[in-house]
Amino acid sequence: MEGAAKPSTSSGSGVTDGASGGAGTAAGASMEERFTDLCKSKLGLDESTTRQAMQLFKETKNILKSSMSSLGGGSPEEIERFWYACVLYCVSKLSKAGRSKEDGCVSLCQILRASKLNIVDFFKEMPQFCIKVAHILTGLYGSDWEKRLELKELQANVVHLSLLSRYYKRAYQELFLSNDAKSSENCSESNNQEASDYYRFGWLLFLVLRIQSFSRFKDLVTSTNELISVLAVLIIHIPVRLRSFNIKDSPYFGKKSDQGVNLIASLCEKYHTSEDELSKALEKTNTLIINILKNKPCSASECQQDNLSFIDPEGLKVFKDLLQGNLLKSSLLILEKEYDNAINSKGELDERMFAKDEDSLLGSGSLSGGAINLPGTKRKYDVMASPAKSITSPSPMSPPRFCLSPKGNSFGNSKMAPITPVSTAMTTAKWLRTTITPLPSKPSGELLRFFSACDRDLTEDITHRAGIILGAIFTSSSFGERICTNVRSTNRMDAIWTEQRKMEALKLYYRVLESMCRAESQILSGSGNNLTSLLSNERFHRCMIACSAELVLATHKTVTMMFPAVLEKTGITAFDLSKVIEGFVRHEDTLPRELKRHLNSLEERLLESMAWEKGSSMYNSLIVAKPAVSAEINQLGLLAEPMPSLDAIAAHHNISLGGLPPLPFQKQEHSPDKDEIRSPKRACTERRNVLVDNNSFRSPVKDIKSKLAPLQSAFASPTRPNPAGGGETCAETGIGVFFSKIAKLAAIRIRSLCERLQLSQQVLERVYFLVQQILSQQTALFFNRHIDQIILCSIYGVAKISQLELSFKEIIFGYRKQPQCKPQVFRSVYVHWPPRCRNGKTGEDHVDIITFYNEVFIPAAKPLLVEVGPGASPNKKEEEKGSADVGPFPESPRLARFPNLPDMSPKKVSATHNVYVSPLRSSKMDTLLSPSSKSYYACVGESTYAFQSPSKDLKAINNRLNSGKKVSGRLNFDIVSDLVVASSLSSDQNAKPAAMEVIPVKTPVKCEPSDS
Repeated sequence: MEGAAKPSTSSGSGVTDGASGGAGTAAGASMEERFTDLCKSKLGLDESTTRQAMQLFKETKNILKSSMSSLGGGSPEEIERFWYACVLYCVSKLSKAGRSKEDGCVSLCQILRASKLNIVDFFKEMPQFCIKVAHILTGLYGSDWEKRLELKELQANVVHLSLLSRYYKRAYQELFLSNDAKSSENCSESNNQEASDYYRFGWLLFLVLRIQSFSRFKDLVTSTNELISVLAVLIIHIPVRLRSFNIKDSPYFGKKSDQGVNLIASLCEKYHTSEDELSKALEKTNTLIINILKNKPCSASECQQDNLSFIDPEGLKVFKDLLQGNLLKSSLLILEKEYDNAINSKGELDERMFAKDEDSLLGSGSLSGGAINLPGTKRKYDVMASPAKSITSPSPMSPPRFCLSPKGNSFGNSKMAPITPVSTAMTTAKWLRTTITPLPSKPSGELLRFFSACDRDLTEDITHRAGIILGAIFTSSSFGERICTNVRSTNRMDAIWTEQRKMEALKLYYRVLESMCRAESQILSGSGNNLTSLLSNERFHRCMIACSAELVLATHKTVTMMFPAVLEKTGITAFDLSKVIEGFVRHEDTLPRELKRHLNSLEERLLESMAWEKGSSMYNSLIVAKPAVSAEINQLGLLAEPMPSLDAIAAHHNISLGGLPPLPFQKQEHSPDKDEIRSPKRACTERRNVLVDNNSFRSPVKDIKSKLAPLQSAFASPTRPNPAGGGETCAETGIGVFFSKIAKLAAIRIRSLCERLQLSQQVLERVYFLVQQILSQQTALFFNRHIDQIILCSIYGVAKISQLELSFKEIIFGYRKQPQCKPQVFRSVYVHWPPRCRNGKTGEDHVDIITFYNEVFIPAAKPLLVEVGPGASPNKKEEEKGSADVGPFPESPRLARFPNLPDMSPKKVSATHNVYVSPLRSSKMDTLLSPSSKSYYACVGESTYAFQSPSKDLKAINNRLNSGKKVSGRLNFDIVSDLVVASSLSSDQNAKPAAMEVIPVKTPVKCEPSDS
């Protein structure tokens, strides 16, 4: 059995023991020569920079040789070039040499072109490089090297610019023609060049505006407003003959006054921005044209031009001959020079390349920044989520939405614009602007009554804390360096932007806090409005403020303050934040779907790895709930440090409370040390299984109607008895809920991967049971690791013990196609070698997934694997009931039934066919089951015949589809959108309805009521 549970080294398994074969394919003796040639001949680096680069390369060369099989997917020569590029980028960013070209600095663009690499592949491999050489970079450049490297910020900035360039291209093509159709053929080439120059002028003007107005890394919403202001300038100045619309009767220019079309209001309506923000952006754009292009404007009301016909001139400015002939060429040259000067000092990327789709640097494939995904030509526009962090992939618990796309690209053809990440961000920002911004910046009267009803009035404490924590999050230094020359103006604009975001977060915090207090007072009806335990809890308030700030930052898609930055600024951990996410969504009814999806993706990141990282407060609860793991927790130093006090945070960030309620706070901050657990305070038996039975994963967007336990117990001291009773401590209750969420997330990912690998339901259930048992009995396997690493090993272990022909290579190949896949998961697994390890290594290390499986997973999980093998009796617990109470662990229960998972919409229900099922939403159900239309439809769960049950209906459908015979009748299983159903019902109530949302599946389907 022991041999069956390890990866085979034979050709049948396709797995080698070390995953380092082929490391010697590159000739070590000539590596330095090739690297030196790259530095001197191709990049022209000076001696000082070349010497630093060579030092870093020599110190990392052995890691390169041993990592050939775990880096990239190309030839050894290509992997070598990746390594060169990573080394050079680190040196250019981290060395103490100057930052200008004269000091030997090179940009990332130069490095990539010289190395013949593209930017997408670089950002895929760079994180792996950083993991492997982290200790070397720390020794050479200090512990803050990762922050100074700005890799996540740069990657998110690339994604933003790629999205904006596509957004600009689409908008330009909707507004303007690519050539003058009325011109003669002889002039067509020059006209095409002229149209191309207009397009290039707009993009250049936008890039210069970006570097002139705000800090180096900007948020997506502000950038989009600037881009729309550039479109306004183009509409006013590009000749009318090149317009693809008639402004007089275009439906998109519907905002009109007595003097004509209100251009600003019409653009705001189309692009979901505010007139105030767009007017400010247009003013900055006009100022830039005046200062840089030296073109004096005149009021639109004083100009008589064809471009201004039927346009209300109020508030608009016109620059005479701005885009005419030689002046256009001159303007392009000036903008090019201005941009060159800016990026030569601190710019890493030449952002002009994003307007050229054919640029070799852009590459193809998938690149995510924050939660922003850009899967090349097949990108999913709606999976835009939090800057991070994650910089993460679309959540498997939040499948992509399907929407109808407009027919044609004409600006006036349809009012249904395609859903893109940019348009989604603008729509979400509109919610913040219209719902949150108008709220008062002070607690409401009802919230003040909750504060004053506590054992002492907590108003001053809460408002003072909010000022300090939000001041720590929203500081000008948090949002990047400047690369423009007008630093004073930029500082002022950054300060205004920061103050606006701070106030939005403050208002959202008070709004949701009031709703939570109202709900808690109803749960604790016996104590009236006295919520002292909750409202005096420092950690609870910091989590609420962090969640509010994260939603504001996610709405604006900031590049620098990406998750988990709010955790670092507020002094809380990922485990702390996970306690308020569901409640936050529950108590803010107006929260846009995109922000719910963002919180859902954050919760997954917290559960899958962040809560298991060193320094997580989860360990401070786990050490109380399961004292048996305390020795390993203490040995690895996993316990969280006490939260920094408010005074320490204020001093560290030099916070001034200007703009926020400057309320005094004389009382000494309540020390969080009282809630910090440094050692087990109460014994608990090892027999207790903290994996609670009702393991329902409370996803922020699913099951939000279930009743929550009072928040007091979630944030109480881990050693305190649970107020809800049951004889548990708060730590045991909290860990039980946390473990149940872990189990549910594991179930979702196990099911998805097993379906992709076409494994049977029996194998799937065995894998799930094994992961459950590991979580309960071998919890230490999760420490400092990713949940997917345990799942991958469990699938392989169950496959081996079930004698399936499934190699680790095939599992990894399937995992690569999963939406949450990150190469680091199987390339770099944390291990802590004991002092007397057989391989001679000691201390912390990162190895590939196969080494981890052989050396760590199998020794720990072998007894549990035996229990799920084919020879294990499912009734073993009952058969040996008399001896079940003996020993340190309870006997293995029968295989746990695979849990009922939350509905996916749409969910793929066949591994071989593109068949999807989507639950019927309540809003659609109300429409379909109205008295006038009910007789036309038969819904899933409702029989189509009076004499037949719903289960027989579904069985008949499945049997008919699985029979392999040609279906004579017509079965239409198209996914019906809300829009199609609504339009069909409103247009003709008596007409025959569209096809129903009944989807064929290969296996019998059990109908259950929708969670919604």
